[in-house]
Amino acid sequence: MKIIILGAGQVGANLAASLVSEANDITMVDVDDAKLMLLQDRYDLRTVCGQASFPSVLRDAGADDADMLVAVTQNDETNMVACKLAATLFNVPTKIARIRALDYMQHEELFSPENMAVDFVISPEKEVTGYLRRLIDYPDALQVVDFAEGRIRLVAVKAHGGFLVGHELREMRDHLRSHFRESENRKLRELDARVAAIFRHGQAIVPEGSTIIQDGDEIFFLAATEHIRAVMKEMRRTDHSVRRVMIAGGGNIGSRLAAELEGDYEVKLIDHNKKNAQVLAERLQRTLVLVGDVTDEDLLQQENVEDMDVFCSLTNDDENNIMSALLAKRMGAKKVIALINRSSYVDLLQGGEIDVALSPAQATIGPLLTHIRHGDMAVVHSLRRGAAEAMEVVVHGDSKTSKLIGRRIEQIDLPEGVSIGAIARGELVVIAHHDTLIEPEDHLILFVPNKRMIPKVEKLLQVGFGFF
Repeated sequence: MKIIILGAGQVGANLAASLVSEANDITMVDVDDAKLMLLQDRYDLRTVCGQASFPSVLRDAGADDADMLVAVTQNDETNMVACKLAATLFNVPTKIARIRALDYMQHEELFSPENMAVDFVISPEKEVTGYLRRLIDYPDALQVVDFAEGRIRLVAVKAHGGFLVGHELREMRDHLRSHFRESENRKLRELDARVAAIFRHGQAIVPEGSTIIQDGDEIFFLAATEHIRAVMKEMRRTDHSVRRVMIAGGGNIGSRLAAELEGDYEVKLIDHNKKNAQVLAERLQRTLVLVGDVTDEDLLQQENVEDMDVFCSLTNDDENNIMSALLAKRMGAKKVIALINRSSYVDLLQGGEIDVALSPAQATIGPLLTHIRHGDMAVVHSLRRGAAEAMEVVVHGDSKTSKLIGRRIEQIDLPEGVSIGAIARGELVVIAHHDTLIEPEDHLILFVPNKRMIPKVEKLLQVGFGFF
């Protein structure tokens, strides 16, 4: 595909890195020539220096014959105007805009073809807030992503002390069934799960029935949402429940997260700006809003950080987030999460004293990839800092025109390491096993441990011409 990316910030640069490796024709546009030169030295792409909302700049970037325009500059208005120009002057088929302001997001009609002509809207704040909420709801998870409109979840967890540690993978299903056989809850009696991937010392292991789970393995499993907690107990022995949450930083993400959490948890929020703290105190119903420095040890001690189940450091400053998270962990907070913009920092810090290092750019890439991947993609999630992906794809055709429909999973020639973990079939959630039959219009949940396999996955999803 010929794709124009407007904005060479963290999101734009991460997206370019992801797409260039897949043989797309990428052009980057930004006003900062230094950023563009760095990207051009690193990746095989074209750059244009200029204002992203100028028609002449879009023409120089190749908008006349572009397949897609992705506007991810720091400015919402620039992104919207660029999409409108791309539609009006250049007839670009697909326009995607990053919108940060909640005011714009509350008026969907603004993005219609007759107005700003934005086909798909991406909100980093919304994506990151949802991501954080799921990590707080499942405190022992490293990552939690949704499929089938929230009915299926993929969870990454580090194995430690659970039943499955030291046992073969094939024992999990029987253990789950026997454990809940006497339950009056019918959903628990039908409990099932599928391990999609295992990473041991950073290396992917293809899960098989005979695979023995070791302490410290990073396990990705799929299950119906109501079964997640029960399955996690197979992987980890824990009594960690969340009641108290402290948020450092009252910006867009911090304030949205507090509003999301305050109905279910005891929430404290610290912000350094007195005026902003007053606004938040009036807007938030149950959150205790405090004014102060998030790296102030005396303040954290005074507010009993050692009693916090989760500490989220969400300021706009990476160094402040790292320092406050490390400080909170040292002082006794059970789980600490730090928002970190620099991807190199994320790789260094993830899994050490900081339990989860979250990159906003990485959290935003999944929704963008949903509209870029070939095939009928319902959802795409970027995992393991972009190295792996999980996707929900809709299969079309029939047994003659599709390589999937009418076949059992054991009969499908899946690319190396790729697995089908679950199927959403109407309202039904089916955990996939070797004898599961694929039907037309099934939503398959695929785990791709190495994104180099993506082209082979896309080829597998193609429908033969006979179907049309």
